[in-house]
Amino acid sequence: MIPASLLIQQGATYRKLAAGEVVFNEGSPAAYYHQLITGRVRWCNITEDGKEILHRIVEAGESFGEFPLFDGAPYAASAIADTPCTILKLCVPSFHELLRRNPDIHLAFTSSLVQHLRFKFFLTDLLAQNNPETVISKLISYFNQQGKFICQDCHRLLLTRQQLANMTGLRVETVIRVIKHMEKQARVNILKGKVFIPAEEITAAVNQVG
Repeated sequence: MIPASLLIQQGATYRKLAAGEVVFNEGSPAAYYHQLITGRVRWCNITEDGKEILHRIVEAGESFGEFPLFDGAPYAASAIADTPCTILKLCVPSFHELLRRNPDIHLAFTSSLVQHLRFKFFLTDLLAQNNPETVISKLISYFNQQGKFICQDCHRLLLTRQQLANMTGLRVETVIRVIKHMEKQARVNILKGKVFIPAEEITAAVNQVG
């Protein structure tokens, strides 16, 4: 998102994390801008009974935990390494200075935040329909259209059924049942427990975006 060289020039440092390691906790103060270089990070809330409410899975090249950088409030959710990952972190004053000096980056950064908000509106509206099959099928279709969480080579869905459940608030058993029904409709393929999107679905999504 922001060139790594520019972040380093501004004083950013690398941080490596193992899978499951916490980047920051909900409620803690925000001291850094975080940008993912390699791996994946889950941005989520953890309920008192240990259930995970998944807001977003961050991919390489994306930033996360940005809102506190502008309002000074603590983090509203936790960030946890989903896989081994490398992060660039830049202290907040230096990040603000970088944005002031680079209005084009500031504009791109704002655009990225708007995209994340649009996804939250999309998901909220989707969940209000209270139909599990509609929720899962439209969510997968959305990711397909955006080219996210779908392997570009093998067309495998890069989200687990548990992650889909955590993202939608559905029971994982419900997600499994919905995906099996989608397989019967030839809307997905399941091979050795992995979910694949048929090539015709990929093409339709690309044409719809175009």
